[in-house]
Amino acid sequence: MAALTDDPRFAATTFVVIDFEGLTPAGRPAEPIEVAALALRPRNGQLVEIGRFESLMRPPADVPVTARDVQFKGITQRMLTSVASAAEVMAQLEARPTAPPYRLVAHHACTEAGIIARQAEHCPVFAATPLLDTLRLAKAVVPVLGSYGLDSLLGYYGIPRPAGRHRAMPDVEVTAQVLIRLLDDGCAAGRWSSLLELDMAAGLRPIQQSPAAAAEQGALF
Repeated sequence: MAALTDDPRFAATTFVVIDFEGLTPAGRPAEPIEVAALALRPRNGQLVEIGRFESLMRPPADVPVTARDVQFKGITQRMLTSVASAAEVMAQLEARPTAPPYRLVAHHACTEAGIIARQAEHCPVFAATPLLDTLRLAKAVVPVLGSYGLDSLLGYYGIPRPAGRHRAMPDVEVTAQVLIRLLDDGCAAGRWSSLLELDMAAGLRPIQQSPAAAAEQGALF
């Protein structure tokens, strides 16, 4: 990763690996019920953890946790009853990082981008922050894989599937490991040596909501 850490823009950036777990009510966008974030900063030629955050989120009253959600994620309705709302949690999360500028990092990052955009009122900095997609990075570095799901990349790199897979923090931790491996491999292959080249390969602009969509979302909370 030395080539990247020699780039002043990359060296000055905090990479926030983020993941949401959510509910998918019919006819509505996903409602987040858990978030985790891991902040990484370039130091001495590598990415080093400088902070982490995780929290459950209380969904709207008309969005129930289904039996399939419990089976797949291990999160029950009772676990969410007395926790803070998504609006409160996203405000808390945005207040934590103190070393801008940032890049958000996620696997299949359009999902995270959509959730963050719908919470833009409560996390305006994150809502305006570009993302890097580890799925797109993987397609650039490992073009021979049949699947680019997170489990496939864990298998390719020999990273153990974590206990609690499909909970936010375990997924963030292994996504961070995949990110580091992809950055190393991409540097070794000469695919990138700067943040600009990473953005060109796997960057995602933040989603901008229309005023009408933002007003409708605000009415839900």
